[in-house]
Amino acid sequence: MTLKTASITDRLANLGAARWDVHFEGRKRLAAGENLIELTIGEPDIPTPPALIEVAAQSMRDGRTGYAAGRGEPGMVAAIAAKYSARTGRTIDPRQVLSFPGTQAALSLCMLSLTEAGDDVLLPDPYYATYESVVRASGAQFVPVPMEAANGFHLTPDQLEAAITSSSKVLLLNSPHNPTGATLSAPEIGAIGEVCEAHDLWILSDEVYEPLVYSGTFASPFDDARLAERTVVVSSLSKSHAAPGFRAGWSVSPLWFADKAQSVSEAVLFGNQPFIADMVEAALKSDDDPAAEMGANYRSRIEAVKACFDGTPLKPMVPEAGMFMLVDVSASGMDGEAFARKALDHGVSVMPGGSFGSQAKAFIRLSLTVPEDDLREAAERLVGVL
Repeated sequence: MTLKTASITDRLANLGAARWDVHFEGRKRLAAGENLIELTIGEPDIPTPPALIEVAAQSMRDGRTGYAAGRGEPGMVAAIAAKYSARTGRTIDPRQVLSFPGTQAALSLCMLSLTEAGDDVLLPDPYYATYESVVRASGAQFVPVPMEAANGFHLTPDQLEAAITSSSKVLLLNSPHNPTGATLSAPEIGAIGEVCEAHDLWILSDEVYEPLVYSGTFASPFDDARLAERTVVVSSLSKSHAAPGFRAGWSVSPLWFADKAQSVSEAVLFGNQPFIADMVEAALKSDDDPAAEMGANYRSRIEAVKACFDGTPLKPMVPEAGMFMLVDVSASGMDGEAFARKALDHGVSVMPGGSFGSQAKAFIRLSLTVPEDDLREAAERLVGVL
């Protein structure tokens, strides 16, 4: 008898940890006591607001530790619906909301609800490192849509149109974008939406960096009434409220999709923990804005990195949003992978751009989530790699 695993394990082999090899090597060196500055992951460097931690703690003390409602706790889904009602100018029914333990779970389960073997998912390249796994887990095929550094990695209708196949079903859109920081304007999204309408495509829109826009204005296909019926939004508190460990995410979609996707969600989980749901509700109702503090910090750090690289072969791409910066290292004679591995020997851990798709192979990605003095020191060490 030969025991076998499901084909999903083969489809996802080498799509996860392999992309983070440099990060894991950096962690080993840190554990061994090396003086290394880690710029690989986007974990906010301000604490989760104490008031939100107290909400969660008090909720646990009050006994909110039982099973959750499958769709999400009523107070939380109402607060999420209110957020999107205010943003879109339309009335969003709480039943259009599903809760998940973070954006990653929301993406995965929504993708499972949208696609299967025989479908193609259009994924603008560069893309976040886990997206290919999200697509392939469902059995769908991953179709990269090459974007160009020359226009700031903004997806264009022509680029999308050129990648569409007869099996295309979903565009996985991320704006503001990780790793590039590109932020699509409402007219850009409208033009992309026209292509999606013409080819009857869903838009799965990852909007976790919504509150961290520095240049331009945030825009979403869900906010366009013409596109809302083909759009599923996913987001969370991880970035907006410096709370990645709480795993507090959601989706907002057409009601009929939410009804169908709930059964998929419940095959894996039942909402999120009630005490975390209470924290999400409190966060969305509060006037406090942790993202404003983070955004001010990141803007200052962007300028610091630019100053350090000025006059060197390292060419930073100034992000329009988010907590990362791409740096073109091609003038060094190395690609991003070789540069990142060499940078480890100079005391800095950065992500190779190739971890985010073929279009970013000439780049490295820096996280802006360390104190400014540390970031300056890291930038000077990176110049020393040359």
